Amino acid sequence: MTSGPTHQKMANDIWSVADLLRGDYKRHEYGQVILPFTVLRRLDAVMASTRDAVRERDAKLEASGVQNKEKVLGRTAKLPFFNTSQQDFGTIASDSTSVAKNLRDYINGFSPNVRKLLERFDFDNQITKLASAKLLYQVIGRFAAMKDLDKLDGHDMGYVFEHLIRLFAEASNETAGEHFTPREVIKLMVNLLIAPDADTVAGEGQVINILDPACGTGGMLTAAEEHIKAINPKAEVYLYGQEINPDAWATCQSEMLIRSQPGEVVFGNSFSEDGFKDRKFDYMLSNPPFGVEWKKVKDFVEAEAELGFAGRFGAGTPRINDGSFLFLQNMIDKMEPVEGKGSRLAIVFNGSPLFTGAAESGESRIRQWILKNDLLEGIVALPDQLFYNTGISTYFWVLSNRKSKRLRDKVILLDARDQWEKMRKSLGDKRKHISDAQIGHITKMYVTAVDIATDPTHPDHAKVKIFATRDFGYNRITVERPLKQRFEITEDTLAALEDAKPLAKWADRDDLVAALRGLTGSVWWTKNEAANAMKAAIKGADATWPSTAALQKGLWAAVSISDPDGEVQTAKDGSVLPDPDLRDYENIPLDEDINEYFAREVTPHVPDAWIDRDKDKVGYEIPFTRHFYVYTPPRPLAEIDAELRELEEQIQKLLGEVTR
Repeated sequence: MTSGPTHQKMANDIWSVADLLRGDYKRHEYGQVILPFTVLRRLDAVMASTRDAVRERDAKLEASGVQNKEKVLGRTAKLPFFNTSQQDFGTIASDSTSVAKNLRDYINGFSPNVRKLLERFDFDNQITKLASAKLLYQVIGRFAAMKDLDKLDGHDMGYVFEHLIRLFAEASNETAGEHFTPREVIKLMVNLLIAPDADTVAGEGQVINILDPACGTGGMLTAAEEHIKAINPKAEVYLYGQEINPDAWATCQSEMLIRSQPGEVVFGNSFSEDGFKDRKFDYMLSNPPFGVEWKKVKDFVEAEAELGFAGRFGAGTPRINDGSFLFLQNMIDKMEPVEGKGSRLAIVFNGSPLFTGAAESGESRIRQWILKNDLLEGIVALPDQLFYNTGISTYFWVLSNRKSKRLRDKVILLDARDQWEKMRKSLGDKRKHISDAQIGHITKMYVTAVDIATDPTHPDHAKVKIFATRDFGYNRITVERPLKQRFEITEDTLAALEDAKPLAKWADRDDLVAALRGLTGSVWWTKNEAANAMKAAIKGADATWPSTAALQKGLWAAVSISDPDGEVQTAKDGSVLPDPDLRDYENIPLDEDINEYFAREVTPHVPDAWIDRDKDKVGYEIPFTRHFYVYTPPRPLAEIDAELRELEEQIQKLLGEVTR
């Protein structure tokens, strides 16, 4: 990522305000002041050229008794917002005695759309707190001195917000899921999303709707628009987003206002407050928080899931501590029907959605539904250490309901984990960067994936694999082995008998244990022999043999010992009982015959095993790493031994120097 001096200096100037806040604010609270003031000062700077014209126009309209002034004043401001106050940052900073009063007067002079976003910042409370700490005048002065905020375009301002939000996140010790997406990651994501449609996007009369249901400060949305405009400057692009964090929402909304961007940014939780119900979009992209818990909206999600595919979560619900697949299903619900324009979407996931969840779990069912409906176009593995707050590996999932004919019922797996350059200076956990050249290379590999995968001579052949959608499905079978036991009376089995819960409330338990104590050291290799011996001992001691099935189960559980040389145990109907401790599972590809697999892979090793077909399950997973695993042989023992001897010599030499 390249960053020019203008926005880098601006970000540093803004962050320097933190020096004023130390002591009165905790580190994680700096953003509550710096972010809204940055937004407010940027709005103030953007309005400068039309400020006087708006004031004059407002005064004339007021004198004429005009009530609905918003549209007229908006046209005068040449912006989708305006301010009629006689104050601005310059006048507020020039009067230290009335700074809070003048600042509030200035805020009240804004059009309703700006006042609404400032309310999300809880800005009035921050004014009160800063005034009480006698910091408000100094903070206003610092921001008033920043003269270049209006000169930064949306792209550069995105870098400023990126820098600030990273610093806020570091100060707050936020979790890996709460992070800003680096610009080069966004650029690659947008490339993969739009590159296959470049010819269509370049066409005449293009009206394109884009959604990000976890839009943060809007970086992905604006990057997508810039990419489309680069292909087709005449395209009409509408940006839509939803965000649950009030500060991020307000920041995004301010940038959309400054850009006069058509579209809408909704505040609220995408799971419980669907901001775009029944709306459809041409493109969608998102980097939702990794592993976000959805316990707080559990009732909403489960109620919608009960609607089946009439709701958004018909394919199933994932574990309560990871809502990744809820974000994805929410986006799939908003795809344009394939009968019309169809849709493409891209989302950033960590590794969990690839494989988490056993057969027929919520995650497995969701993967199965996505693959069986041929929505998954490709998955791209990215380098680790790309994000500021986490070093974990990440993946792009690209979905489409209008895949090309060559990719019907197929999925691209592309390994781009080696496509990175080391950063000169780490930023938090971000130590790697994807260059523009590498972005271009990855994009080309993705677009030509089928050709690369079918050409063994291609230099990137090992990095691209094409699979059928059914290749990710498997039958999970339960392999049972017979329960083999011997029976014995020892101090341990007697202790187990005394502690057995089924016998705990039985009045004759102690007499039973006393009667069997005389058999200590006895071992029987059949259940019948054990029963006869124990019954005789109990009768001789005038004790009582357990009369109910539950009591007898407790007795046999205590005296039975698993033994490969023991007697095979059977049920009343003569069927062999399975040993739960020897139970195993096998995952067999969907297109492979289960019986043939069992005879080839299991029977030669455990001839007495069988399959409990009543427990068969179907599962789906995408073992990405396994498909790209390359075996690295260990170093020769002689080489390792020589290295160890060399290290020992060095240690001895160092010890000798210490003891002199």
